[in-house]
Amino acid sequence: MADAASRLSALTEELIGGPPPVRIRAWDGSTAGPAEGPTVVIRNRRALRRIMWKPGELGLARAWVAGDIDVEGNLFEVLDRLAGFIWERTDAEQGRLSVLDPKVRSAAKQFLQLAGPPPPPPPPPAGGGGRAGGGGTKRRDKQAISHHYDVGNDFYEMVLGPSMVYSCAYWDDAPDFTLEDAQRDKLDLVCRKLDLEEGQRLLDVGCGWGSMALHAAREYGVRVTGVTLSREQAAYARKRVADEGLTDRIDIRVQDYRDVKDGPYDAISSIGMAEHVGSVRFREYADDLYALLKPGGRLLNHQIARRPLAHDEAYEIDAFIDRYVFPDGELAPVGRTLATLEEAGFEARDVQSIREHYALTLRRWVSNLEEHWRDAVRATSPGRARVWRLYMAASAVSFERNKIGVNQILAVKTTEDGVSGTPRRALNWR
Repeated sequence: MADAASRLSALTEELIGGPPPVRIRAWDGSTAGPAEGPTVVIRNRRALRRIMWKPGELGLARAWVAGDIDVEGNLFEVLDRLAGFIWERTDAEQGRLSVLDPKVRSAAKQFLQLAGPPPPPPPPPAGGGGRAGGGGTKRRDKQAISHHYDVGNDFYEMVLGPSMVYSCAYWDDAPDFTLEDAQRDKLDLVCRKLDLEEGQRLLDVGCGWGSMALHAAREYGVRVTGVTLSREQAAYARKRVADEGLTDRIDIRVQDYRDVKDGPYDAISSIGMAEHVGSVRFREYADDLYALLKPGGRLLNHQIARRPLAHDEAYEIDAFIDRYVFPDGELAPVGRTLATLEEAGFEARDVQSIREHYALTLRRWVSNLEEHWRDAVRATSPGRARVWRLYMAASAVSFERNKIGVNQILAVKTTEDGVSGTPRRALNWR
C-alpha cells in the first residue's frame, strides 16, 4: 500500500486536476509534492477528518487551531501558493469539484477511508465566537467586541508594538521606516484629513487603546471623546491618557456609539470600526454619525472592503474569521459604503485606497507575534496564538492579491446652503 503522503497527493491531483502546490509530510513520515519551498505537515489522521467532515476553510482552520496541521518554513509562501492555486483556477477546472462527478465521489470516499470518523471540533480559543443570532443588538455587539479585544493587553502589546494601533499603518519607502513610524503617520494622515484645529471636539468611534485620541489631543490641541465596548481597551487607554497628563482633553468611555448624545462634534474618526457594524445596520451607523456632526463637520471612515460580487453570487461570511476572530463582522464593497454614506446625507470628498499598506502592516504584526511566540502563548493560549498567526498571514496575502482592500473615505456634512468647507483645489495630505 502506498504511503500516506503519496495517497494524499494522488487524491488531491484527482480532485483538482493538478499536483499539490506545496510539499506535504504525513503522520507516517512520508512526503510528496515539490521538493523546494515550505512543507505542510499533517501530524495525524484527525486533520483529514476535520477537513473532510467540515469541508472548506472551517475544517482547515480547526485542524490548524488544534495543531493537527502545521507549516515548516515560510507561512506566507504556503498561503500565497495555495491562494494562487485556488483563486487562479478556471471555471471549468473548478467544475471538476462537483459532488456529482464520479471521480470526486470516489476520491472523497478514499479520503474518508484514510481519515476515519469525524472528531469533535476543538474548543474555540479564549471562549466563544461565531454567529449566535441577534447580531446588531447592543448586547451582542458588546459580546463580539469582548471576544476579539478582551484577550489581554499584554498579547496585543506583543503583536502591535508600542504604537498600540490595530489598523492599517501608512508606510514610507525609507528603508529604516518602522511600524511605529508608519502608525504615527497614519494617525497624522487622519488628523490632517479631518482638518483638526485647537479647541475643536473630535469623536473617535471604536477608540481602541487610545492612540488616535492621544495623537489628536497632543499634536492638534483638540478635545477628544473616545468610545469603545471593550473594558480592557478603555482601562489601558485611560492609563495612557493619565500618564501623558491629558485627562482634561480626553474622555475615554465604555459606550456604544449609538448611545453618544452629547454632539455636535466638529469631526468624527472611525478607524477599523465599521467592519463590526454589518450591512444590515450600516445605514443606521451612517445616520447616527451624521446626526452627531455639526454642519460643515467631517467624517473619516477607515474601513476594510471586499470585492463586489457577480449578480448571481451570494455573499458568504468567512467561516474561519466569524468563528475564531471577528464574530458578526462583515465586509462591504467600497461602492456600497460610499452610497450608504451619501444616502445618510454625507457628501463624499475623497477616497484613498491603502491596500498595499495593510499587507505590509500585517506582515510586521506576524513578525512581532513570531518573535514573541512563547510569551504570546503564555499570555493567551496556544490556540489563540495560532489563530492570530494564520488570520494575519492569510489576510496579508488577501490584501496583496487584491481580494480585499482598505479605504479611507472623507465625507462632509455640508451646511444647509451646501458649503462643505473643503478647498476647491486638490487636498494636500498625500
